Amino acid sequence: MAVPKKRSSKSKSKARKANWKHKANIVSKKALSIAKSVLTGKSNSFVYVNPVINK
Repeated sequence: MAVPKKRSSKSKSKARKANWKHKANIVSKKALSIAKSVLTGKSNSFVYVNPVINK
């Protein structure tokens, strides 16, 4: 017969949620930084062909 598990504390679940949000924040900042560097043309890690210049 299945027995219900013990309830996890609020501090544990809040810490887990905060960690998840922190990781998402770091990834979003990095993506924004890469996008800005591509738009300004200062990117060294991407090969970006600007269609306006090549016409």
